[in-house]
Amino acid sequence: ITNVSECCTICYLLDLPWEDVLVPHILCYLPLQHLVSLQRVSKQFHNLIKVYLSNCRTFNLTSPCIPKEAFCSMLKDNKVLQNLSLQNCSDWVSDKELLPVIGQNQHLQRVDMSGCACLTRHSLVAVSLSCMHLQHLGLAHCEWVDSLSLRSLADHCGGLQSIDLTACRQLKDDAICYLAKKCSNLRSLSLAVNANITDESVEEVAKNCRGLEQLDLTGCLRVRNQSIRTLAEYCPKLQSLKVNHCHNVTESSLDPLRKRNVVIDVEPPLQRALVLLQDVLGFAPFINLQI
Repeated sequence: ITNVSECCTICYLLDLPWEDVLVPHILCYLPLQHLVSLQRVSKQFHNLIKVYLSNCRTFNLTSPCIPKEAFCSMLKDNKVLQNLSLQNCSDWVSDKELLPVIGQNQHLQRVDMSGCACLTRHSLVAVSLSCMHLQHLGLAHCEWVDSLSLRSLADHCGGLQSIDLTACRQLKDDAICYLAKKCSNLRSLSLAVNANITDESVEEVAKNCRGLEQLDLTGCLRVRNQSIRTLAEYCPKLQSLKVNHCHNVTESSLDPLRKRNVVIDVEPPLQRALVLLQDVLGFAPFINLQI
């Protein structure tokens, strides 16, 4: 009988093929903070992580514990990024860190800078000039977004399909109308929490973006029934409409959309009344609506 120990060969992790096994099938499942730690183990691990990061197409900063220096070094050699999400590093990422990454990744299709309070309009201009293939952009709560930077985006990223402009309070009707005319392929748009937005913006979006599927107008206090009716007329593919806290939008404009099975976040008046009755009485009364 052959000795078992003579037949066994010890195989270490780093002995596995890097680009065929470790990079595509193992490292992609590790969170970023683990990759940062792994880099410090040895020179070989450092080189392995460097190979992985220079070839990754999606960078999602899910851990807020990544140091600024680590972020910069991780993406230093990457020129093939397609998806970049920076939501969880919103408290420290600035133009200084982001501009080099944007400048060398011209194939980005999805960028999310939502909540990045330390950025400026220069980052959005850089995205518009470098990322001609951009399809999805998140700018929620980026109050530094202004009309000029949004116009630059509209001029250079005409293939944009979705954009989140929630609480971008510097933007007014003129900027949104310009965006709608230049980016007619928009399928998803959020203009929520912006008191500057009026019927003018919504109507321009409706008339130019006929393939619109999702529209968020939450808290747009100056939007009225007129633009909602225009939306119903020009956007046959609309699937979701949010108008909560739009006090000038009533059921008369929403009812035609409900009949098309558009999901609306505001309940019909009768249903709201039944909910209130249930809260008061402790049960829902039966009401026969058949005539």
